[in-house]
This record gives sequence, C-alpha cells and structure tokens, in this order.
Amino acid sequence: MQNVTEVTVFVLKGFTDKPELQIILFFLFLAIYLFTLIGNLGLVVLVMGDPRLHNPMYYFLSVLSSVDACSSSVITPHMLVDFMSKSKVISLLGCATQMFLAVTFGATECFLLAAMAYDRYVAIYNPLLYSVSMSLRVYVPLIVACYVGGLLHAIIHTVATFSLSFCASNEIRHVFCDIPALLAISCSDAHMNQLLLFYFVGSIEIVTILIILISYGFILLAILRMHSAEGRRKVFSTCGAHLTGLSIFHGTVLFMYVRPSSNYTLDHDMIVSIVYMIVIPMLNPVIYSLRNKDVKEAMKRVLRKNWLINKVSFYSKK
Repeated sequence: MQNVTEVTVFVLKGFTDKPELQIILFFLFLAIYLFTLIGNLGLVVLVMGDPRLHNPMYYFLSVLSSVDACSSSVITPHMLVDFMSKSKVISLLGCATQMFLAVTFGATECFLLAAMAYDRYVAIYNPLLYSVSMSLRVYVPLIVACYVGGLLHAIIHTVATFSLSFCASNEIRHVFCDIPALLAISCSDAHMNQLLLFYFVGSIEIVTILIILISYGFILLAILRMHSAEGRRKVFSTCGAHLTGLSIFHGTVLFMYVRPSSNYTLDHDMIVSIVYMIVIPMLNPVIYSLRNKDVKEAMKRVLRKNWLINKVSFYSKK
C-alpha cells in the first residue's frame, strides 16, 4: 500500500512556547538526565566491578540500569535541543527510529521486571537450589528473551503506525514520537492501530503482572515460614525495592496505553509518558540501591578504596 502522505518532518510542540519556561525546563531535564546516566551507569559499573555482586539478581539489576540509561537517552537529548530551538522538527525517519527505540526499551523493561520477580522467587523460596535454578544457562536466555520480546513488540507498532498516512497535520503535541500522539494526527483510520496497541500492551501487562503476582505469592509463603527476624527483614528490604519500582512502572503504563481511545487526552498523556520514560529511569537506581544492603556495602567499599588511593597518591607526591 502506497503512503499518500507528503509529510517528511514532524514538529514536536512540547510543553510550552514560552522561552523563559523552556530555559527552566531545559536545566531541569538536563539535571534529571545527568542524574539518570550517573546513577544507572554507576550501578552497572558497581555490579561489574564488585565480585560480591556477581550473581543473577545483580546481573538483572545491571541490565535494567542499562535499559533505563538507553531509554532516557532516546528521548532526553533531542528534547533538550528542542527546548533551545525554535523549529523543534524531527524527520520522518528520526521519528520512526525514536518511537521504535522508546517502545523497545519500554517493553524490555516490562519483561525484565517480571524476570526479576521470578529470580527473587527462586532465591527466596528455594535458596539451596538457587545457583542451579538460575545458572548461566538460565538467566542469560531470560535476559535475551526480554530484549527479543521488546524488539518484536516495537517492530509491530512501528510498522503499523508508519503505514498510516500523515497528511492533515505534522504537529505532534508531545515531546517525543509516542504512539498515541502519532495516531491522533493521522488522516487514516487508526481504529485498528488503537486496538492493536490496547490488546498487545494489555496482553504483555497481564502476562508479566501474573508472573509477578505468582512469584510474590510464593515469596510471601516463604516469608511466613521463616523463623529468623533478620531473614524476614532482609527479604522485605530486597523485595520492597522491587515492588516499589514495579508499582510505579506498571501504574503509568496501564494508565497510558491500556484504556479506551476515547479517554486519551494528549496533555495528560505527555506528562505520564515523561514519568515512565524519563522520571522512572532516574528513580530506579535510587530505589534499588538505597533499599539494598549489598549495593550500599559495595558503594562504601568503592568509596573507601578511592579515598585510600587518593590519600596514598597525595602522600607519595610529598
């Protein structure tokens, strides 16, 4: 089917046209982006560099951090440029690429959070068999499957969205090329695309939330069987961080995509999508590090080591 559109570029309208607000937003999102990169890439380096964190739980966490860093990098740099630019344009190919990558990393994170819940179930419900049940031959294919699932989901929606015609308007009321915002400006009948979005995202949410609920159901049984107060505290500390991240992520995704198309309001959608694409990647390192004793201990070891190196270097120069 030949696309009848003559649109070659889109205009991302963003939050506001007021220059003074754009400057404030520029510095706000620049700070968020830098914090996101430092937090997530720092967590990856910490896990890779500390032998005590070399187990599947922290490998999953490092992969989640890398996905969050990539997810934010797909959106934020272009958005920062737009804040300081008058044109705010993005090419058709650039828009398709941005949407493809955003959906890929968003869906991958959804699958990863479910895999992390399963990993916690295996570790807590049957800890003696954890090293066998979550061996290299198990957790690596799980991580690969998360990425493959994210890629397939993104391919389906990118092809479906950019098969539509965009001839009425090229102005997107958003800060990036998100699916609902693009469907809103298409001059084709987007009903099938809206159904595709609803059913695919809904199916992924149902499957992943079921995995999470079943996993945490077994974890709860394991906690009730524990006699050690210290053991319970450690389990609550580890799982509490994961549940916090899960609640924020799935809550925003369900609000954003799994609802009737008549309920779409682009201004609200823009804010919600900013939360799960930019704010959540910033919060995840805080959630998973401050609530985790092993990560905090690893950070202390790194800080002590660097302090000693600097001290030795200082005295050697004297």
